[in-house]
Amino acid sequence: MRITQASLNTQRVYRVLLISSAERFNTALLALMPERQYSPVTVVTNAAAGRRALNDQPYDFVIINTPLPDEFGSELAIHLTQNRAVVPLLFISRDHLEDIHNQVAEYGVLTLPKPATGENVRLALRWMAAYRERLHRLEKKSVSLEDKMKEIRLVNKAKWLLIDQKNMNEMDAHHFIEKQAMNHSVSKGAIAEAILKNLSV
Repeated sequence: MRITQASLNTQRVYRVLLISSAERFNTALLALMPERQYSPVTVVTNAAAGRRALNDQPYDFVIINTPLPDEFGSELAIHLTQNRAVVPLLFISRDHLEDIHNQVAEYGVLTLPKPATGENVRLALRWMAAYRERLHRLEKKSVSLEDKMKEIRLVNKAKWLLIDQKNMNEMDAHHFIEKQAMNHSVSKGAIAEAILKNLSV
């Protein structure tokens, strides 16, 4: 199956936090983000308000129009990549673009020179969508791995309980859990949970 940007956009709506004190910039940028693809779009005017907004709800994209009134904005963007699965984009004047880009690129922060054309902004938004989808897949893999590790820990606890209370050896206990899982068409983790519940003192 071929995945296109159009199909990505129909599948997901991206939550956006725009941190910018320039009203004209904000108006122009919002016009390039249709609600069917970007919703909600929260606009705040400084980094402190941006941090509060990020504590209130999760966002997919954080767009920062530098410089901000209370700090430049690059430090906030770097912080976001370390703590959250968001895609940060910095709008930077051409005079400072190279220096700031060199500071933030290694953290995965995207940069765009300003003034930017509408086409460049749309392209940047498409990059951000692709980047966010990659992060989303990594999140799902991480959750799947955590679930698998949890199941392994449960099965091991259940095995040792069977060994201790039912006089089984480790191989017999393992086979017992597997057989019960197959017979009842459930996961080994579910059987382990039932054993722990029934045999634990």
